[in-house]
Amino acid sequence: MTEVKAKFEPSVSDYALTTHAVAEAPGPDLPYLPPMPKDRSIGIALVGAGGISAAHLDAYRAYGLNVLMICSRDLGRALARRDAFFPKADATDDFEKALGDPRIKVVDLTSHPDVRAGLMRRAFAAGKHVLSQKPFVEDLATGRALVEEAERLGVKLAVNQNGRWAPHLAYMREAVAAGLIGEVIGAQVAIRWNHGWIADTAFEAVDDLLLWDFGIHWFDFLSSVIGERPLNVRAAAARAASQAVRPPMLAEVLIAFDGGQASLILNGAARYGACDTTAIIGTEGTVSSRGPDLGVQSVELHTAAGVARPALKGTWFNDGFAGTMGELLCAIEERREPMNSARGNLASLRLCLAAARASRTGETVSI
Repeated sequence: MTEVKAKFEPSVSDYALTTHAVAEAPGPDLPYLPPMPKDRSIGIALVGAGGISAAHLDAYRAYGLNVLMICSRDLGRALARRDAFFPKADATDDFEKALGDPRIKVVDLTSHPDVRAGLMRRAFAAGKHVLSQKPFVEDLATGRALVEEAERLGVKLAVNQNGRWAPHLAYMREAVAAGLIGEVIGAQVAIRWNHGWIADTAFEAVDDLLLWDFGIHWFDFLSSVIGERPLNVRAAAARAASQAVRPPMLAEVLIAFDGGQASLILNGAARYGACDTTAIIGTEGTVSSRGPDLGVQSVELHTAAGVARPALKGTWFNDGFAGTMGELLCAIEERREPMNSARGNLASLRLCLAAARASRTGETVSI
């Protein structure tokens, strides 16, 4: 009996959670960079010349994509974006002009969700493939209907979940897909930053801003690494004592999935000490990232071989935006579904909407 007890008795260092030195290992070469088609001449029309459109256009210009038209209800904005990024493109305030142009194969919709669904349907009817801004839709029924309509009409519908090609998130996703950390049993995301920039913008009117407009990136990322395993979601949101903007700037989410658990902690009221950390824990290893913000991140891969610290190229803004469009163009060229397809994005939206509901009701929401 004494021998059995001694065999399982932890050492002092175990109690103290003492770490041990590990060997340095080479970083595996994984396909995390934005995918690009062989033919970059496929014609694109960008619709909606608001603030985020600059990130789209800057990425497309850097990767040599072919933007032929910029459309906005405000012609002045369309002209300004055209002159800044694609001087040879057309600028218009007439959406029908983009739909009727045979050179244009893809419509990039950057407009707000309340008008996007109608624009998508018009684009489908004109035979155009569509890249939709995120969040894709405001409810799952509308999302499913749009997915089915696009499929029926033979056009591709993708979602601009640009975080999928942020270098650190893309590398972690590919590490999981390659089986480098075994089966995922845990995922932890903790981000603190100052989100007060939304004051006096349209974003301030969004009740579930952190969980919806911002959090959708991490619900989508979690979906990409745990797939169809989510079981239920619990969430809470609160106002910070110091915040000046209307929506709650504090949010926490706990997701139970088959064989594991994921957490998401968002603090948008931290004026100092910004930090962004993500960790995916598996049965055979852990892959994690850490940095002061979304754009500056270092990645570590811990396995039995040691720790690998790959030196990644690129940044979320704007390589992530190049990735979403590049993947759609590759899917068109290769006659397959894009990784960021709207059908796949319904799972991400399901998590996101469940978290928003759980935070409002205090209930555990089943998936």
